[in-house]
Amino acid sequence: MPHLLRLVSPLLLATLLPALLSGCGKQPAAPEPERAVRTQVVGASNASATHEYAAEVRARIESRLSFRVSGKLLSRDVNLGDTVKPGQVLARLDAQDLKLAEAAASAAVAAARTNRDQAGQDYKRFVDLQRQGFISTAELERRDSAFKAAQAQLEQAKAQADVQSNQAAYAQLRADGTGVVTNIYADPGQVLAAGTPVVSVALDGPRDVVFSVPEDQVARVKAAAAQAGALKLRLWGSDKTAPLTLREVAGAADPVTRTFLVKADAGKLPLSPGQSATVVLELPQVAGVIKLPLSAVLEQGGKTSVWVLDSGSMTVKPVAVTVAGAEGNEVVIAGGLTPGQEVVVAGVHVLNPGQKVKRYVPPRTANTPVAPAAPAASR
Repeated sequence: MPHLLRLVSPLLLATLLPALLSGCGKQPAAPEPERAVRTQVVGASNASATHEYAAEVRARIESRLSFRVSGKLLSRDVNLGDTVKPGQVLARLDAQDLKLAEAAASAAVAAARTNRDQAGQDYKRFVDLQRQGFISTAELERRDSAFKAAQAQLEQAKAQADVQSNQAAYAQLRADGTGVVTNIYADPGQVLAAGTPVVSVALDGPRDVVFSVPEDQVARVKAAAAQAGALKLRLWGSDKTAPLTLREVAGAADPVTRTFLVKADAGKLPLSPGQSATVVLELPQVAGVIKLPLSAVLEQGGKTSVWVLDSGSMTVKPVAVTVAGAEGNEVVIAGGLTPGQEVVVAGVHVLNPGQKVKRYVPPRTANTPVAPAAPAASR
């Protein structure tokens, strides 16, 4: 019996060894599953692309008001959102030093006037003395020059007094016109230098709709805005639109955002500064373009592409396309496809080049009509 076992063991090992070695080898890759996809046969159509830009309503004239003299801010009589009228006092400075300077200037005027009057009386007396021959003509001329100098000093003192009077009046900050306070920059107790902003006032009048446009779209905006009704305004939370008129385009791009600031005239629309809005730019209709659902487009290697189905082999391949814009939930394809091609419109992110697919067939529901069964053959 042991001899029989020794004879069987090598035979069994020789039989099992190839099976074990084949199990340790590299297994062939499993074929990719045949995926079901939705497809669409593309065709040429017309498209009217639109561009939308976030915008803000601003007053055409919005001034940062400041004092023309320096001093300590005693009071601010308006708050954010207050309506102001022309000449209304908005804020006050401590004018004590300014009033003292005004008083000193007034005293200088009085002294200059007294000096001028004394020089005038002296000149009259010396005129009589010169007629009587008691003084020379040169002495009379010196007295005349002294009187004229005193008169000039009086005029100078008056001008300086007017300046000091204006400086004292500048201690009150007044509104230039009717408007609304849109910003506050200073509070009582601050020491302000001349020209430091205190409040901003948006004056009543025309309103501008301000928005930013990328560099590559500035020319398109200018060209389209020349057509009546191309620019439209849609306020936040509303579906209604109103026409706009292009008024101003910045001559240089913003150094940070690289966008151009555009201002459009809102006409007589009842708008308030600070309102949020959307500017809609409607471009002319383009013929011979192809529209696809947004789900059909994907980004591959930095390029926009779609999957095109080869109906003969039922495989897909990526095709780069040029996107011209969007229209609702559809993307407008300007190049890369030809009418009649079949494109995958759903399931694009799970496909690989050359992968076999099958067209998706929606499941039959209870409401789907069923073809009547063929009658049974009679025996």
